[in-house]
Formats: sequence, structure tokens, C-alpha cells
Amino acid sequence: MGFELTAKDYADYLKRAHAKIHENGEYVTELDLATGDGDHWSNINMGFESLVANYDKLSTMNVSDELKEIGKIMMAVIGGSSGVLYGSAYLAAAKAVKGKETLGRQEVFDVLDAMLEAIVKRGQAQEGFKTMIDSLAPAVKEYKKCLDEEVADKELCENVKKAAIDGAENTRNMEAVRGRATYQANKGVGHLDPGAITMSYQISVLMDYVKEKL
Repeated sequence: MGFELTAKDYADYLKRAHAKIHENGEYVTELDLATGDGDHWSNINMGFESLVANYDKLSTMNVSDELKEIGKIMMAVIGGSSGVLYGSAYLAAAKAVKGKETLGRQEVFDVLDAMLEAIVKRGQAQEGFKTMIDSLAPAVKEYKKCLDEEVADKELCENVKKAAIDGAENTRNMEAVRGRATYQANKGVGHLDPGAITMSYQISVLMDYVKEKL
């Protein structure tokens, strides 16, 4: 068991993640307009657009430097709290795999786990608050479970992807504790959280990319 993602692989994944986010712009914006101010998609899309524009630079770094640079770009480009959260997440991920040339089975977990910890700390939020954490946290838990149980790589990818998607779907029944949806009478109950949806896109695309490498 095992796989390896190079910096080029991760840059290729970013291209695919951007494509997935970009093509769902109308849908994500509609979700956001139902509970927020409607700018989540444009902010996230702009961030990933900038990452793709820096493809040549990112793909030639070692992965820890690449993750650090991704964090800097996201913090500089994405507006609002998302920029700070994504920036902090990627800077933490870079520290978690400092000096690594590639990302293997354990390192991809380390990246996602560090991102989760940084977002929880910086956003002063937790699972159940109806945020991107509600997609990322279940994915990290499932990944850890798969590592502990020595689940095969393909099954690991499928399980982690499903956990991320199911986690995002579960935000429909949650009351918002953070963000604009908290100002609504029903606190966003009945609506999906756009941040959780775009996070589920990223994790899904990453797991699909890893599966192709097997």
C-alpha cells in the first residue's frame, strides 16, 4: 500500500479542484445567497484561479514549500474570513510536512489533519457549527480510521471522499453558529453550507486524483 504525490501532482490537483469549483459557481452562489452575502464562491474561485496562474512556480517546489506558497497566495487573494482560514490551513500543512519532497499515504493525512486543526483554532469553530469544518472533520476522522485499520488505498480514497460529501450534506440540518446565517430566524436550517460544499469538492477531487495514481 502507498502512493506518492509530487509537487507537480499537487499542482495538477489544484487545477482540477479549480475546475470543479468554477463549474459549480451558480449552484454555490445560490446556496450562499440563501444564508449569507453571496460572495463565497467568487472569493474561493478567485483564490484557486490565482493558484492555477502560479502553476509553473508551484509545481517545481518541494511539497512543503509549495503548501506554504499556496497559503500565502490564498491569504493574499481570497477576501473575508475564508482567506485567513485557508491561508492558515495551508501554512499549518506546510509545517506538518516540512522538508518532504513528496506526499505519501501518511503525509496526505498529516496535511488534512493540520489544515483542520488550523481552521478550528483560527476560526474558533468546531464540528457542528455549519462551516467547512463539517466536511473536513469527518474526512480526517475517516482517513485516520482507514490508516489505523490498514485499509487499502483505493478503499481509503472512496471512504474519505464519501465522508467529506456526507459531512457537507449534513449541514442542511444544522443551525449556524458562525457566519451570516446566524442572523436568520432559523439560523440556516434547511440549507447547505456553501463552505462545506466547496471543501467537499476539494477533498473529493484530491481523493479521485490519488486513486488515479494507484
